Amino acid sequence: MEFKDISLEKPRNTSDSLDNIGKEKLDSLKEAIEEIGELIISRKKLSKKIFEEAEKEKRDIDNFLLEVDAKNSVAEVDDVREKISLRQKRVELSELQLNEKVSSWKDVALLRKELREKQRELNEKQGRLEMFGKILEEK
Repeated sequence: MEFKDISLEKPRNTSDSLDNIGKEKLDSLKEAIEEIGELIISRKKLSKKIFEEAEKEKRDIDNFLLEVDAKNSVAEVDDVREKISLRQKRVELSELQLNEKVSSWKDVALLRKELREKQRELNEKQGRLEMFGKILEEK
């Protein structure tokens, strides 16, 4: 049976093992922060796209109404109903835009709140890890 002289073995570096333990959590937090940032950007882009599409629809309705008015100086009952319907659709599109702005603002605000919480947690964990590293270096 062979015996090893334990005193000759290289001592374990507790600072490195502590770094490895904390590194996983820090990497996870950094990844979550990055994903939240990407979600904020995506939500803003989506909101902008919805708003632009609604604007295009409203312009199309306005142009159609101007076209109909130019062709028919004498309005028939059916034309009046159609115009009212189109104007109602335009109002609905404006309401959709307003609701989208509010929803987007709420979504982005919640994402930013979550982002701040993750950043705070990351900073705390990095601080603790540095503190433990300094304590271990002193010993």
